[in-house]
Amino acid sequence: MFGDAGWCIVPKSQAISQWAAAARQASLTQIAKPEIRETWLQCQGTWFVGVDVLPNDPKGALGDVPFPAELAAAFAGPFHRAQVSVIYPGYPKPRGGETQAAFGYRLRRDAAHVDGILAVGAARRRYLREPHAYVLGIPLTQVSEGASPMVVWDGSHRIMRDAFARAYDGIDPQDWAQVDVTEIYQEARRYVFDHCARRVVHVPLGAAYAIHPLALHGVAPWQEGAIAPQEGRMIAYFRPHLANVADWLTI
Repeated sequence: MFGDAGWCIVPKSQAISQWAAAARQASLTQIAKPEIRETWLQCQGTWFVGVDVLPNDPKGALGDVPFPAELAAAFAGPFHRAQVSVIYPGYPKPRGGETQAAFGYRLRRDAAHVDGILAVGAARRRYLREPHAYVLGIPLTQVSEGASPMVVWDGSHRIMRDAFARAYDGIDPQDWAQVDVTEIYQEARRYVFDHCARRVVHVPLGAAYAIHPLALHGVAPWQEGAIAPQEGRMIAYFRPHLANVADWLTI
């Protein structure tokens, strides 16, 4: 599914377009709620993080609008409530509590990361806490390519998989969440930056894209002159957790 690059595009269809329209309206209703905006509006108003904001059901449907059949066939559910990530002009600004080094990484390296490897505690040590099956992104607004697109490093999923396989070698998968992978993760990222091509993933409204869960990816800064509607660059993301953590290294 993900190919050698570690990501793929799902072509535009009427079903995806209809679902995206329903998801956009539902998202705008949620974003308008003061308590939700207060929780999720970050980076000095330039990023609405929107975790679990979309009120879809476990089949991915929104009211009487079904989840697109081509996506349901390719990406296994049940589906959690989708994240609605919204980027606005001026992104990025420093996030609350973000160090100067972390903000510099956001600016220079698109805050590139592998999903589910979380920074824990004051020391920000890295652990696998959310093993995902895939990252599925569905645009909800039509924007130009410079409006903070997703970026992915081609083939990085293989490099990251090899690094994590070494880190977890001989360790029961049930104990992987307790293994500090900070150094090996940072070393693998540096290797990816030096050896893998950075690709911009920009698809039209009505299409979708999927990223291998171990691929290094991030969000680019908003470029001057980028075009987007008033509601910003909106994307719904599904990242279902794997039932069996051992499957994370075999996808």
